Amino acid sequence: MTAQDPNHSHPPARTRFAPSPTGYLHLGGLRTALFSWLWARHTGGQFILRVEDTDRRRYVPDSLDDILQGLRWLELHWDEGPDIGGPYGPYVQSQRTALYREHAEQLIASGHAYRCYCTPERLAALREEQQRRGERTGYDRHCRSLSPEERAAKEAQGLPHVVRLAVPLEGTTTVHDLLRGPIVTDNRQLEDAVLLKSDGMPTYHLAVVVDDHLMAITHVLRGQEWLPSAPLHQLLYDAFGWEPPVWVHLPVILDPSGRGKMSKRRKVVDGKEYLALVREFMEAGYLPEALFNFLVNVGWNFDPEREVFTREEAIQRFELQEIHPAPAALPYEKLEWLNGVYIRQMDPTELKRRLLPFLSRQLGIPEEDLAGDSRLDRLVPLIQERIKRLDEAAPWLDWAFVDADALPYESPNVLLGRKLSPEQSLAVLRKGHEILQQVEPFQADAIQAAFRAAAQEMGIKAGSFFGPFRGALTGKRVSPPLFESMEALGREQVLRRVERAIQALEAQLQRTP
Repeated sequence: MTAQDPNHSHPPARTRFAPSPTGYLHLGGLRTALFSWLWARHTGGQFILRVEDTDRRRYVPDSLDDILQGLRWLELHWDEGPDIGGPYGPYVQSQRTALYREHAEQLIASGHAYRCYCTPERLAALREEQQRRGERTGYDRHCRSLSPEERAAKEAQGLPHVVRLAVPLEGTTTVHDLLRGPIVTDNRQLEDAVLLKSDGMPTYHLAVVVDDHLMAITHVLRGQEWLPSAPLHQLLYDAFGWEPPVWVHLPVILDPSGRGKMSKRRKVVDGKEYLALVREFMEAGYLPEALFNFLVNVGWNFDPEREVFTREEAIQRFELQEIHPAPAALPYEKLEWLNGVYIRQMDPTELKRRLLPFLSRQLGIPEEDLAGDSRLDRLVPLIQERIKRLDEAAPWLDWAFVDADALPYESPNVLLGRKLSPEQSLAVLRKGHEILQQVEPFQADAIQAAFRAAAQEMGIKAGSFFGPFRGALTGKRVSPPLFESMEALGREQVLRRVERAIQALEAQLQRTP
């Protein structure tokens, strides 16, 4: 845990991230978790993970694992949660149902809530009638005015019921949001929301208020889409006689065009596909350091003069009051750039370690085999300046892990030097083969010097002389630096590839009339 910054007078905060396992972690949810984590760390407080799993209808079995994996990947470690416990547990709502029922009964006893016996059929008919009349749809408070005798009769029949909040029929409710100031709502615009469902499970409104209070949460950071629910939550805090937390409704994240809210799924904007789920960013080879840096600046700004900063620097500077309430567009091109910066700054040994799962998946080679392959130790530094994502490494390196006889040539002309005929290119390959057999040591500088001397002797430009060997070695026109790649492969494998290239060109010339 990071100690409280002595330059700030904020008391230690208790923040929480409370995902619902009804879908996979997306960038908006991760940004909420990140800001909550930053504020807890900035103030020397605690960051709590709570699982809000009361919506069993929409429950997705593997979504919780996905959410936890995404948080751990970004290193947003929690101080209390379902897996590590804590003094305010349990941290899974489905394990706290007795608490919600107890608090619902308190509200009924104090007159702030009531039991509603209306059937789904009656509510559907009511909604249909309201729509027919062009009225605003919503519950008509039918059961709120039941007499004690009518309630007793329904209780005696054991009729199923929900518990609804008794919203004040007059006046206003004011929610104080840290970013937006006081937000005043006319109570006549509010519905008597369901707090406890007929199966005894709470709705979000009751559970979130009870949990945030009992877990001593001081600051609630959540998406702007929860603003319409905030007056109901304020009324619940008032009904219980509790002090509400500091509310911070974070700005909406827009898609890169700035024209609409970022989707929770991949989205195509102006013909380009943009990722949305955290698992997609992980699979695409983005680094957690880069995504951390990127997301911190979506809705907040570390420093207009600096694009790259450390985790500790972000913790030290982060201030809730400096979050911009206006919607923020996602500048994906900046994430690409940031990822490239972090890759170039990384120690090559660490970069190799991070590349292993991507290369294993893309090349079909077991990770443990790649980990012990010394060629990779030499090749990774050669592509470090050339990739912006980890999944881009395989096309640069795949040739090195293919047998010489199975190496595909990307085009018939890949073995031809620039402005050289097939006959000239064949002569170059034969000359190079002689050099590669004899050059000592078999190292990049020595090979390059011998090749340059041979090119001058044959009256061929060095670049044109090198071209056929790039094709022979990799099967491609674009590859990592040629001579360093030769050194990484070793003399035997390089000679075998050049021999195969010579055979291919000879066969091509024989077929040409």
